Amino acid sequence: MEKDRVEGAAKQAKGTIKETVGKVTDDSKTEAEGTAEKAEGEVQNTVGGIKDKAREVLNK
Repeated sequence: MEKDRVEGAAKQAKGTIKETVGKVTDDSKTEAEGTAEKAEGEVQNTVGGIKDKAREVLNK
């Protein structure tokens, strides 16, 4: 499994928590940071998936 997938999933989780804390505390800055971090994690996870698939295809 590609390192990017693991790191991306961790960023998604951290971003979700941060986003929720921002909503609960009515802190729009923290909520926005969480949303951005979650999106960054999704992209990184996708990149890792593409790398995994490319490696799989090349090794056949």
